[in-house]
Amino acid sequence: MSKSIMFQGTGSTVGKSILTAALCRILSQDGYRVAPFKAQNMALNSYITKDGGEMGRAQVVQAEAAGIEPHVDMNPVLLKPTSTMGSQIIVHGRVHSNMKAGEYYQKKTVMKTAVMEAYNRLSSKYDVIVLEGAGSPAEINLRKNDIVNMGMAEMSDSPVILIGDIDKGGVFAQIYGTVMLLEPQERKRIRGYIINKFRGDVELLKPGIEMFRERLDIPCLGVINHMDINIEDEDSVSTRIRSDVHGDVVIGVVRLPYMSNFTDFTPFEAQEGVAVRYASKPHELEDVDMVIIPGSKNTISDMKFIFESGMDKAIYALHRKGVPVIGICGGYQMLGMEIRDPHRVESDMERINGLSLLDISTTMAAEKRTSQIGAKIISGTGMLGGSIGQAAGGYEIHMGRSDALEGTIRPIELEDGRLEGAVSPDGSVFGTYIHGIFENDGFRSSIVDLLREKKGMGKMEVTLSYAQMKEMEYDKLAKAVRESLDMDKIMDIIGV
Repeated sequence: MSKSIMFQGTGSTVGKSILTAALCRILSQDGYRVAPFKAQNMALNSYITKDGGEMGRAQVVQAEAAGIEPHVDMNPVLLKPTSTMGSQIIVHGRVHSNMKAGEYYQKKTVMKTAVMEAYNRLSSKYDVIVLEGAGSPAEINLRKNDIVNMGMAEMSDSPVILIGDIDKGGVFAQIYGTVMLLEPQERKRIRGYIINKFRGDVELLKPGIEMFRERLDIPCLGVINHMDINIEDEDSVSTRIRSDVHGDVVIGVVRLPYMSNFTDFTPFEAQEGVAVRYASKPHELEDVDMVIIPGSKNTISDMKFIFESGMDKAIYALHRKGVPVIGICGGYQMLGMEIRDPHRVESDMERINGLSLLDISTTMAAEKRTSQIGAKIISGTGMLGGSIGQAAGGYEIHMGRSDALEGTIRPIELEDGRLEGAVSPDGSVFGTYIHGIFENDGFRSSIVDLLREKKGMGKMEVTLSYAQMKEMEYDKLAKAVRESLDMDKIMDIIGV
């Protein structure tokens, strides 16, 4: 069986996911076989593995940092919110059911079995498992049947490192309050704490750390400075979801209430001179060079949002000016004539009009399609003019079928021979079900070159692939964390 260590936090967005990725990279660099693990993840950013299983993208990032293939055992339970009260429950990579929060809470004991099956499989294959908690272990109302924080630490017998975010303010109060709300046996698991996202001179913080040790006899394992690391984030509370960005080329992404897989657009953010602006109000789209409607976990509800917020008028105005419009997955469905949900898969509504920018009609189906897929561009219409022959593969994850009307241009050929997606006759509107399509360097660069050309700018020379850029960022992250923490002490806590 493997060794283990667990990162828990004083709250959400304190850096658990990123520090888990960092430690996975460090241990991998040091020659250990290491895998990440998060028992239960709540996120609308998901990924499809090679065998068609669905898991949270945070654990995909951590697996990449560890240099291993992502597997659903690294995230055995995934909750995908479909409303303010309910979620789709993914267990071992497959849809289990849709439940309201209260229902799921009652099923936690059942989920424990699934969690430990996955953990034990990983533990038999790797030297070290780096576990990540969720939110805070001090949520005492959720402690009974907990499977992701101290409950998971107990089941796996893992030592815990607590992370506090000094950028939020009151970091010592965060750490002290969290520890004091735990049961005595849980406190014993905490072997140290990390202060994350520090800005300034660390020397000024050291007296506070020494004074704090008098009140709480837990060592500080290091202070990590605020880092500018271009690595995918776990969910839509991310600080990268901004509406105030500017660049040579600005891509506007409609910020839907149930937006999913916004990580589709991280490759654009990594490209020099390109800014990605997330817009939830019409005026935030005014000067963008391209509009993207992203995926959605509740397409009909998000379609209503577009109409009720006035975002439809902003999209139509840009379309009339010749600004390219792209839809990915749920966004692709919204570009069509209508969305029908006869079996009430996602909504209480049977149908809703789409934006009518593509000649397609979508019908929701109870069965989810999840698969990785190879593809290439076969049509050079409009915005796809520089993309013919370019790879356009990625993964599908959707519960609808979009039928194209006669004469509709299908610009993508899948590796199994099927035609996919749709493009308008003038090539100004394009939609596809393929997530991750912009990770294909040639396709993404052709789109950016088109936008630059329309603004009278020359092509950008891209010297590194997106995969190479990610590897550099993982190494950069590992170096910064290694230099900031007492790694000898951490290795001692792990027992390696």
